[in-house]
Amino acid sequence: MSHAEDHDGTRRDFLYYATAGAGAVATGAAVWPLVDQMNPSADVKALSSIRVDVSGVDVGTQLTVKWLGKPVFIRRRTQDEIDAARAVEMSDLIDTTSENLNKPDTDAADQNRSLDESGEWLVMIGVCTHLGCVPIGDGAGDFGGWFCPCHGSHYDTSGRIRKGPAPENLPVPLAEFVDDTTIKLG
Repeated sequence: MSHAEDHDGTRRDFLYYATAGAGAVATGAAVWPLVDQMNPSADVKALSSIRVDVSGVDVGTQLTVKWLGKPVFIRRRTQDEIDAARAVEMSDLIDTTSENLNKPDTDAADQNRSLDESGEWLVMIGVCTHLGCVPIGDGAGDFGGWFCPCHGSHYDTSGRIRKGPAPENLPVPLAEFVDDTTIKLG
């Protein structure tokens, strides 16, 4: 092999690599906008975490807020509602296996669906798990909690399904108190 043939091979290899590199950059530049458009929009990112002032929520009432396009029920339960929820036997519940976004189905003081240890504050996504309707509250239904009139699902004072076609309890979102009167969702 002569020195000239060796030199031509090196030039040819360089042209192949340069063309392949330019093609990869062009493909990446063309594909990036398609991939980037699948990211959440700025307004969705802004709403992924909200703070709710609950200073005006009296015992026995609830506040409904919109979070990530869904209603969220924030209820300040009475002692009677807490006692009723904690008196339920687990064997009486329809949905006993659901973790409801890492929260157990019991309403006991040490592991509860409620936001605080006393059980006074209950935060749930207000969408019926049967077909996505919004249940009515304030002691509705056969168990004093929420009732979905569309198909007859009854939830107790802890948001657990007790009767009807809904397969799961009302889900519990990630929520926490950031101070005495503000709950952070998400």
